[in-house]
Amino acid sequence: MRPSLHFTAQRGWINDPHGLTFHNDTYHLFHQYVPDSMVWAPNCHWGHATSPDLVNWTHHDVALAPGDGDDGIWTGCLVKDGAETRVLYTSVAEPNLGLGRVRVATPNDETWDSWTKGDMVVRAPEDMDLIAYRDPFVARDGSGWRMYIGAATRDGQALALTYTSDDLQAWAYDGVALSRSTHETDPVWMGALWECPQIFEVDGHWVMVSSVWDDDVLHYVGYGIGGADSQADGRFTPADWGQLSFGESYYAPSFFRDREQRPCLMFWMRGVSDVDQGWASCLSVPYLLSARDGRIVADPHPEIAGRRTTRLGAREAASAFDLEWLPAPAGDQLVLAADAGKTACLTVTDGAVTLERPGRDVWSMPWSGEKLRVLVDGSVIEVSSTVGVLGGAIEPSTTWHSVVGECTAWSLGE
Repeated sequence: MRPSLHFTAQRGWINDPHGLTFHNDTYHLFHQYVPDSMVWAPNCHWGHATSPDLVNWTHHDVALAPGDGDDGIWTGCLVKDGAETRVLYTSVAEPNLGLGRVRVATPNDETWDSWTKGDMVVRAPEDMDLIAYRDPFVARDGSGWRMYIGAATRDGQALALTYTSDDLQAWAYDGVALSRSTHETDPVWMGALWECPQIFEVDGHWVMVSSVWDDDVLHYVGYGIGGADSQADGRFTPADWGQLSFGESYYAPSFFRDREQRPCLMFWMRGVSDVDQGWASCLSVPYLLSARDGRIVADPHPEIAGRRTTRLGAREAASAFDLEWLPAPAGDQLVLAADAGKTACLTVTDGAVTLERPGRDVWSMPWSGEKLRVLVDGSVIEVSSTVGVLGGAIEPSTTWHSVVGECTAWSLGE
């Protein structure tokens, strides 16, 4: 059941990735982690792993654990300022877990394996009727720094609040960077709370990517996009809104720049687990971002294509494979067969690609006739196009065949 190219915990539950950083020729990944649990719990830790290539990961000991005033250590970010490094994370405390505080921690050495907690540096504004406040994201702003934090008001406004700092320690509240009512649905509904809102630049466009939350239900990943002049003085004015992920699995993506400083995302993928082996959830493969025709496009990172080994014919077995599929315009299918006889199927028709799996909900993503990239890795499938990403858990599949369209496939090695 365990995928080979998707990050999983050795044991226990994981969710949001964060703090992904290329440092001393190595990628460092931090993530939400509940040891020895198959379900989420509020006493989250920060797990830590390293990789030379965003594919092969080495697990390290827990970097940050609850205690010392933290009932849980939730999502945050890592910031490098010259020789100095620190993380800023959401510290939560009972009984009101929804309203977090931002706390700082600094590494004890260059391995980033252990950290020393510091002060609580940011708290929710007292004059706003907030029901949620969490997930700091920090970026350079001129000679200083700017922080964005996800928040929600009682009357249904999703917010990205913003703060400024000269030294990453003392922060001044600077108002609302961006907001949208949960009652707005055109062209995309963005929920009542933005979890993990992140504002960054891609190909001369400013983008806000967030996870869409409403009434404790996790939906999908959406975004706002604008031109080069859409962000100024910490305020972001998108020209349009879009949906990046489809299906029940993708959530809480983390923005990072790879070794070549290219903009990337990595998602948490829900629903993938192995009860017998005692692990739950995985992270997506890394995605390289670009801006095309007023939308954000996520393509599997070139490191994935670099793992291609043998060309596969239809019904040739492999534990992980990478397909480029150009379906016929209507009714074409890509069938994935599992050893246990259960099959997953991708079908294109009526401007959509649909994922069907035995015993699971059916999910679709818009399709405009372009080639689809399909990654199958044990119990995970990911489908990407210029429209977005669609994926989730499947029965481990080892062979494929296309009913009508053109398909090229390669096995994938670690």
